[in-house]
Amino acid sequence: MYPREEVSRRVDAFHEAYYYAGLWRNTTWMGVPAWKCPLDLWVYQEIIHQTRPTLIIECGTAHGGTALYMAHLFDTMGDTAKTSRIVSVDIAERPNMPRHPRIEYLLGSSTDESVVARVRERVRADDRVMVILDSLHSRDHVFAELRAYWAMVSPGCYLIVEDSNINGHPVWTDYEPDAGPGPFEAVADFMNENDRFEIDASRERFMMTFNPSGYLRRKA
Repeated sequence: MYPREEVSRRVDAFHEAYYYAGLWRNTTWMGVPAWKCPLDLWVYQEIIHQTRPTLIIECGTAHGGTALYMAHLFDTMGDTAKTSRIVSVDIAERPNMPRHPRIEYLLGSSTDESVVARVRERVRADDRVMVILDSLHSRDHVFAELRAYWAMVSPGCYLIVEDSNINGHPVWTDYEPDAGPGPFEAVADFMNENDRFEIDASRERFMMTFNPSGYLRRKA
C-alpha cells in the first residue's frame, strides 16, 4: 500500500515514540523486569525453538527477566532433564534475582579475561551455544565482546547483538556511557573482519526491532 520509504518512516516514528516513552523499561516476564522489545522476545522464542541451543550465554543480566524467560522456554520444550541452561554475566548483583535451576549467574565484566574463561569452562563438548550481548553498549565494549565470544557460538546458532538501534538507528540514548558509536558500529566492524557469520534480516520481519543488523547467524 505504501512506498518502502514511507513504511520505513512510519516504523521509525513509532520506534522513536515507543523508545522515548520508556515502555521497554516497563516490560516484565512473570513479574520480573525484562528490558526488551516484546517483538524481539518473540523472535528469541522462534530462534530457540528452531535452533535448539543447549547453552545460552547472556552478557548483561540486569534484573534477570530475560534469563527467566529463556529458562521457561526451555521448560516448555520438554527438556525434563534440564540439560539446557543459561549462563548470565553482569557486573552488578541485584537483590531478589529470579532463581531457576537452569540459570547460573556470574559476577564480573563480560570482557574480563577471567570471566570469559569461566564462561568458556561452562561450554560442554556436545553443547549447541547461542550468545546474547546486552551489557555496556559502547562500540569498543561490544566489539571486544564479539571478539571474545564468537568462537563459542555453534554453527547454525545465533550471536545476537542487542540495542543496535541507538546512536541514531533510529534512536538516541540518554545514558552517557552508551552515547556515541555503539553496537551497530561494532557489528559493522566485526563483520568486516569475520566471515563466519551472516546478518539474518529475516529476524527483523516484524519491522520494529531494537537489534537492527544484530541477528548474526553462524554459518554451517
